[in-house]
Amino acid sequence: MAAVDLDLAQVRAFVAVAEVLHFRRAAESLSLTQQGLSKRIARLEEGLGASLFERGRTGVALTPAGVRFLDPARAALAAGAAALAAVRLPERALRLDVWGHLFAPLRTVREMLDATEGVHAQVGPGRDLPGVAAALLRAETDAGFGRFHPLADGPTQALAHRLVRLEPLDAVLAADHPLAARSALRPADLAALRLVLPAAPERLDFLSRFAEQFGVPMLPGEANLGLDHLLEQVRTTPGSFTLLPAELPLEPGSGLSAVPLVEPTPLYAWSLVWLRQPQAPGVADLLRGFAEVGRKRRWLEFQPRRDWLPEADQAEVRAL
Repeated sequence: MAAVDLDLAQVRAFVAVAEVLHFRRAAESLSLTQQGLSKRIARLEEGLGASLFERGRTGVALTPAGVRFLDPARAALAAGAAALAAVRLPERALRLDVWGHLFAPLRTVREMLDATEGVHAQVGPGRDLPGVAAALLRAETDAGFGRFHPLADGPTQALAHRLVRLEPLDAVLAADHPLAARSALRPADLAALRLVLPAAPERLDFLSRFAEQFGVPMLPGEANLGLDHLLEQVRTTPGSFTLLPAELPLEPGSGLSAVPLVEPTPLYAWSLVWLRQPQAPGVADLLRGFAEVGRKRRWLEFQPRRDWLPEADQAEVRAL
C-alpha cells in the first residue's frame, strides 16, 4: 500500500464531525464553512481509500472504518499539538480536554479564552469524566472541563476541581405537544412526560438527580449518538422531552420547541478539573481566566429560591 501523508487539518475536521455527528455544528466549531469542512473530509477519505461517514436522511454516522480511525486520529492530533507545544509557548502549552459535548462545552471555553489575555490552552475532546480523570492520572492531559461529580472507583481524591459556570436549562419537547405552547414551564409540569436520556443513566448524574427530584420518569438510555439523534428521539417519542442549555438554539423547522424552566430553574454546573499534585503549569491561569470572565458574565449566580442544583453543586457554590 502506498504511504499516506495525513493532513492534520483534514484529521481535525474528521474528529470534529465524529464528536458531534453534525457537519454544520462541526464546521462552526472550526470556524469553517460547511462546504470547506466537507471538502477536507472528502480529501481525507480519498487519501485513505475509505469512507468515514455514512450520510443519510436521519443524520450522520461513522462507518466501521470511521470507528477504527477515530482513536488514532485523536492520537495524531495530540501528537501534532505536542510537537507545536515543543516549539511555541512551551510554558503556556496546556492541554485541556472537554466532555459533555451534547451541551456544547466549547462555547464556555472559547468565550473565556477569547476574553482573557495571556491564557492559552490546546483544547481536545474527552469521552467523559472518568476518561479525562484517567488521562490526568496518566499525564496525557493537564486539565479537564465539564461536569464534575464524585467517581466511584477512587480517582476523585487525586483530582482538584472548581465550579466555573452555572448554566440555565430549557425543556425541549415536540412542537405539537400542548406544553410546548407555554411561555415557561415548572419542572413539576414535566412529571407527566418522560425524560429522554442521551446515554446510560449511570453516566448522567445531573439528569438522573433532576428526574429523582421532580418525579420525572426516564426512558432507558441508549448509546450516545450525538445531539441530532437525541432530538430525533424527542421528536418521534410521544410524551417525551429532554433538557438542553438555554443558549443552544434549535434549528428552524426542527419540529421541536425549547421552553424555559422556572420555579425553580435547573442549572447545569461546569467545572475545571486538574490533578492536585503535581498541578500542571497553566492551570492557575485558566482558573484566573474563568474567574474574571465569570464575574463579568455573572456565570455563578445562584438564588436558592429561584434556581435548582443537586446538593453537591450547592455545597460547591457555598464554598466559593
